[in-house]
Amino acid sequence: MSVAFTKEDSAETAAETILPERVVSPHPNLVTEAGLKALERDLAEARAAFEAAQVEEDVNERRRQSAGPARDIRYLVERLRTADLRPAPTSKEVVAFGHTVRFEREDGRVQTYRIVGEDEADPKAGSVSYVSPVAQALLGKTVGDVVTVGGQELEILAIT
Repeated sequence: MSVAFTKEDSAETAAETILPERVVSPHPNLVTEAGLKALERDLAEARAAFEAAQVEEDVNERRRQSAGPARDIRYLVERLRTADLRPAPTSKEVVAFGHTVRFEREDGRVQTYRIVGEDEADPKAGSVSYVSPVAQALLGKTVGDVVTVGGQELEILAIT
């Protein structure tokens, strides 16, 4: 739509207020208890940011400040609606969703990752999504098993 038919001051302002939607994964939305709490916290923060933007007097600035939080609210409401809370694993025999797995790469590096839902995955913080290649290779395996990911062998050292 042309900017001429809106109340925006410019095409730049319009572009700042019409953001693309956050992509919702096609995979089942499995979450740990911590992941569910994080989604709820993120939604509360997005709602607070949206409410804070509503006090802005300038309509264009209000739209600009509201655009991101409004988009996040839509995304988070959907993720909470579809959340499938999984209980913490009770057995440490076989790698499952929610486990922390320590493994050794063929180059000798030892890494540890917790297998979690997509929204709470943060490899730098030690968690990977259950749909990631590493998690997919590890799921269902036991200590001592060797799996191949990206052409590299990983040996499972521990499941906690």
